[in-house]
Order: sequence, then C-alpha cells, then structure tokens
Amino acid sequence: METMDVNLTVALVVAAVAVVAMLATTIVLFVKVFRTRALLREAGVPLSNRAAYWGALIYVVSPVDLLPDPVYLDDIGVLLLALRSLHAASAGAAARAGGGERKGSRTSGTRPRSLGAP
Repeated sequence: METMDVNLTVALVVAAVAVVAMLATTIVLFVKVFRTRALLREAGVPLSNRAAYWGALIYVVSPVDLLPDPVYLDDIGVLLLALRSLHAASAGAAARAGGGERKGSRTSGTRPRSLGAP
C-alpha cells in the first residue's frame, strides 16, 4: 500500500512540475509574440505580410492540420512561407529607406556567408 502511495506522490509531483514548466514556457512565448507584434508594426511591414505571419502562427497552434500531427511538414512549410514573406517585406523596406540595395543582401548579387565561414 505504501509503494502505491509513493508512486502516486511521485506522479503528482512530476505532473505539477510539468504544468509549471508549460506555464512558464507559455508566458515567455506570449511575451516574445507581443514584442514581435510591436516590432512588426514599428518596422512598417505591410499588413499583408503581417497577416501572413500571424496566420502561420495561428495555423501552427491550431488543432486542425493538413497532415497528421506527428508529421510537422505542413507546419514548417507554412512558417517558412510566412518568414519568406517577412524577409521580402524587410528587404523592400530597406531598399526604400536606403535608396538602394543593402551590401551583402541577396538582391545585390552576392551570396551571403554561411554561419561557419569567417
């Protein structure tokens, strides 16, 4: 009987720690999303590109998927399209603000350095 009580206590402690960890992660992610919202607005990203970003974020957390949940290819694809949309919008905004192309950008004809290259 005591072994069952100990196992139940351990299971409850593990569940409580998991819930606290999930709540902490949720709060951190909420703060990051709120900051991202402010950064997108301040950067002057067009509404269509912001809508693509928020739509992708909603799709990722939505229980409705094109493919079953163990396969995250659809979620990754949607996020990739949204990030490419934001990248194109930021490159366009930088070109308008700078009056031309940025040094080292994809639009200037040079390839970006990889993360490991000096």
